[in-house]
Amino acid sequence: MLHENPMRETNWRRWNVAITGMNASPESPGPGFAVARSIREHRHFQGRIIGLGYDVLDAGLYSKTVCNGGYLVPYPSAGRDALLERIYQVHALEGLDAIIPCLDAELQNFIGIQSELNNLGIKMLIPTREQFTLRAKDHLSEFCRSIGVDAPETKTITNPLFFDECEAQGWQYPLMVKGIFYDATVARNSHEAKAIFAKLVHSWGYPVLVQKIIPGDEYDLAAIGDGHCRMLGAVMMRKRGLTEKGKAWAGVTVVDEAIGKVAEKIIRGLAWRGPLEVEVMKGYDGKIYLIEINPRFPAWIYLSHAVGRNLPAALLQTLANEPELDLSPPKPGTFFIRHAQELIVELDEFESLYVNGGISTPIQETHHTGLNDNEKFRAAS
Repeated sequence: MLHENPMRETNWRRWNVAITGMNASPESPGPGFAVARSIREHRHFQGRIIGLGYDVLDAGLYSKTVCNGGYLVPYPSAGRDALLERIYQVHALEGLDAIIPCLDAELQNFIGIQSELNNLGIKMLIPTREQFTLRAKDHLSEFCRSIGVDAPETKTITNPLFFDECEAQGWQYPLMVKGIFYDATVARNSHEAKAIFAKLVHSWGYPVLVQKIIPGDEYDLAAIGDGHCRMLGAVMMRKRGLTEKGKAWAGVTVVDEAIGKVAEKIIRGLAWRGPLEVEVMKGYDGKIYLIEINPRFPAWIYLSHAVGRNLPAALLQTLANEPELDLSPPKPGTFFIRHAQELIVELDEFESLYVNGGISTPIQETHHTGLNDNEKFRAAS
């Protein structure tokens, strides 16, 4: 039976918030756990956090300090209807007030079910399908030209023979080879490039993108677009350490007016709605080059909480139509360094997620469904 929360419409502090992307692989962690951690540690949040994952090894689902519970959801390839059916099941048990999607590949499905979720009273701050498409990697060069922003030359390819002939066409190694949704790897020669190409096609399908590398320093900016051309709460950081896949392993917050102006142009050009990450290269030639626009919070978003601009909490405040967001001025000089550690999981917790599709953690709950945990997770499986 679905429980009703009389404060659902306005009091985000007591919302039941579902968050996806709870995987925590060292090379390419999902943003979901950092988003959940930011909300959990906000001084006013007293609600419940429900993790949504795609695999029983998504470590964030088991966290006893962040999540009140977790559920498995179908992979994005299963389509919008399968996702909607699963969200109906979770909502019937948890009374969801908001969902924060945190992975690129799932956003098309969430866009497709947004009207149904609105009818249930479940709020999301996500882009439209048109906005999502315009900022995609294979449309990025065209979009940059339309708003007057520099970008490295990028080419869409479907044939790996390009890598044997590219130098004759003015493409010098090393090159950046990217999947259509995720993954970017530097290729130093044609042999490496073709191996990366094959791996990306296997993981994400066609096309694959090739991008010229700009000498310079890498910077990221995270913010929220309100859907009316305004950028809310920008936090910038300079990458100080990278994983093999180019993900930030360490970084330091900065305040850079030129990068901020580029991000503002992007949000105005798209009328962006929802969180986003802008990745740029500050070239040694003094120009700012746009590398990617990611349509969700980055995995380093906990840094925003550390500097007093808790963007995941600000997203909830925006959904609740609060007129004043709790955002301190940006604070430069704060470092983050990612680290991997073991998360201890009891066998019965793993079995519950594997067999029943759900798990409960001992964080004190603020709402009750009238079902005990075994009944709840069997009903949702």
